[in-house]
Amino acid sequence: MVVDDLPGAFTAEVVAAFAKRPGEEFDIALSGGETARACYERLAADSAQAIDWLVVNFFWGDERCVAPDDPDSNELLGRQALLEKVGAANAVYPMRCEDGVDAYQLRIGEVGHLDVVHLGLGSDGHTASLFPGSAALEADPGQLVSFNEDPTGRNQHPRMTLTYAGIARARLVIFTVAGEAKRPALEAVCAGEDLPAARVQAGRVLWLVDRDAAPRNHAGLPR
Repeated sequence: MVVDDLPGAFTAEVVAAFAKRPGEEFDIALSGGETARACYERLAADSAQAIDWLVVNFFWGDERCVAPDDPDSNELLGRQALLEKVGAANAVYPMRCEDGVDAYQLRIGEVGHLDVVHLGLGSDGHTASLFPGSAALEADPGQLVSFNEDPTGRNQHPRMTLTYAGIARARLVIFTVAGEAKRPALEAVCAGEDLPAARVQAGRVLWLVDRDAAPRNHAGLPR
């Protein structure tokens, strides 16, 4: 879906997903990057009357193996852009590489289904920390969380990430893609190239794309 207001469209989808789970805890996995920051700041600003944050559990879809206060930390971004602004949550479960994958695997397994997983798109076609040619792409279906690295070295830091099987537990995956720099990767996904982002499956997968990133070849967005 090509939209004029990407953070606003993201916020509307999260609010709608929350409304489908009345009286229940709501599980959302956060992403990283400046597009995610803009989305979370809008969500925090516009959701006060629509989301009871006291029943929301926060997870992360991937994380760099850095300290929680490192500028590259997805946890830090999520806290600054969303958690600190809404001021409440039922529970917060950051990914911490030093804890190992087993602890996060167990936690995701206990949840069963995540209500929303938020993903972005890298210029190389990666999503979460699932990089082209990386080991985590071939993770066993029973493995929900994995350590991973970009074999090209372009994306720094070792990572922890949800695998395809972990992401597939989502009722809704929302991709947000912004800016001309992402257009070639999105066009490749639309053309059916075997890029990591193109392999994502879940209950529903929704692509929200701003006009700068929208394919010029008129290819339909993935569904």
